[in-house]
Amino acid sequence: MITREDLERFKEELFGMIKELTGKPQFGEQKWLKSYQVKNLLKISNGTLQNLRVNGTLAYSKIGGIIYYKYEDIVKVLEGQKNKNPFAPHPLSK
Repeated sequence: MITREDLERFKEELFGMIKELTGKPQFGEQKWLKSYQVKNLLKISNGTLQNLRVNGTLAYSKIGGIIYYKYEDIVKVLEGQKNKNPFAPHPLSK
């Protein structure tokens, strides 16, 4: 016998699953970001983003002319910058 409470629980689970499947992922949930998303997230210009790619600071993948960045790589770069001492002497200075 199915009770009213069983139906309510089923309805809530079903709505939760539908919301999970149709919900738009947030930045933290997305695995790959496009260039415009990275620029908006970091508030940087095209040139700065290109410099991060060229000097190897930020890893990327290019598929069909579109550049993708892993969200976790962006977080690692930001964490690395946060932990640097801005007053430490440059390693190449004497």
